[in-house]
Amino acid sequence: MLLELRTLEPPSDVSPNPNQSNPMALSNPSSITTRHVVALPFPGRGHINPMMCLCNSLASLKPAADNTDIIVTFIVTEEWLGFLCSEPKPDNVSFATIPNVIPSEIGRGADSPGFYETVLRKIKTPVEDLLDRLEPPVTALIADTYLVWSVEIGNVRNIPVASLWTMSASVYSVFHFFDLVVQHSHFPANLDERGEEHVDYIPGLPSTRVADLPTCFYGKGLNVLDRALESVASVSKAQWLLLPSVYELEAQVIDALRANASIPVYHIGPTIPHSKVEAESRPSEAHYFDWLDKQPTGSVLYVSQGSLHSAPKAQMDEIADGLRESRVRFFWVAREAASELNERCGEMGIAVPWCDQLRVLCHDSIGGFWSHGGWNSTSEAIFAGLPMLTFPIYWDQVPNSKMIVEDWKIGWRVKKKEVAKEESLVGREEIAGIVRRFMDLGSEEGKEMRSKARELRDICRQAIRKGGSTYANIEEFVSDMSRCKKDC
Repeated sequence: MLLELRTLEPPSDVSPNPNQSNPMALSNPSSITTRHVVALPFPGRGHINPMMCLCNSLASLKPAADNTDIIVTFIVTEEWLGFLCSEPKPDNVSFATIPNVIPSEIGRGADSPGFYETVLRKIKTPVEDLLDRLEPPVTALIADTYLVWSVEIGNVRNIPVASLWTMSASVYSVFHFFDLVVQHSHFPANLDERGEEHVDYIPGLPSTRVADLPTCFYGKGLNVLDRALESVASVSKAQWLLLPSVYELEAQVIDALRANASIPVYHIGPTIPHSKVEAESRPSEAHYFDWLDKQPTGSVLYVSQGSLHSAPKAQMDEIADGLRESRVRFFWVAREAASELNERCGEMGIAVPWCDQLRVLCHDSIGGFWSHGGWNSTSEAIFAGLPMLTFPIYWDQVPNSKMIVEDWKIGWRVKKKEVAKEESLVGREEIAGIVRRFMDLGSEEGKEMRSKARELRDICRQAIRKGGSTYANIEEFVSDMSRCKKDC
């Protein structure tokens, strides 16, 4: 029998793109059920990347015992398609676009109330129009939890919805059990008076200082709290909750959420491009690998403050001077500041505007990671088996830092002052000292920290292998999604 080719075309008024795939119907259609899954990420780098990694994992699964095959349509704005279309992906993943509706003056991907409100208001209608015209008919929707109306539009169309939370399970649990925080008078959080008090009443969550709650619980962060709570509240109307966590790293939290949630909870992390690192050679145009290849094993500190928020310029200057004075080799991803920092940092390090982060972290020369502590970067550091210097700035980075330093014991804090006093700079002398100690591979403290980091690496990599906790949970989610009829 000839193979039947079926092209998944976007509607005529959706911008065509050269990277559109042609999912292929299998040769025995009577025994294979095709599920058309649509992915809807929030249009920011920290949300799109984990959604794409999840979709690649789903699409790469072979038809399960229930003979279900999956095709995935990934919805992005035209602008984001330009960034993503050259990335490798399975043949059964295709892109569909909606117009660019975000005003340029707000800033692409800016995690601010203005940007968030604009996204919610502007992209709902284009997404609804697209869902109504996609072929074959959509059988499931995976949507970012931030997009609170995604559950509503799925339910109206009898499309089951999986809500993808892109932060840790621990941070989700803080919002899920927010009423307990209020009952214990820890909201709004007063860091001057009660910052050192411990939150030890959230099911499954290790004891946590009030000062280590997400930054939306105090100070300037309060202006995004209502939207965060609204997002988490909407999850109860979805059919599934997806957490980008490795079960073994947050087991008690995940178990507590499963016991208290009204819908199934699946752990599907780490949502990072690990298959790309394992399957491909390095990109030929990435000349920074030439520099890394010349450095001794474990001698380089990788420095990145993430793709969105950065420390103030005065603090960046102190970091640059501290790194130079430490005499430790370093590789700094500094975006638009790379050129200036290259001139400032001396001969021991280099600064680049961008790099293939996970591949760099897995390079033999890298011995540690100075990070803002975002969840994607934290997951990549664990996969690479690296200890971390944490320098949290915003949102979930503060509780992630606490988890890295106190719970997993695979890192140190650079920024030790409270977030409420974030205008206080960490000076170059302090930075130089902590960097030297952190990168001392021969110290007993450093050896113990690196040993723990390797243990977590092995746990993480085992979880994604066939039979591992993540692999099994993704398979279970696909089976559940396949069994779920439109009226589930």
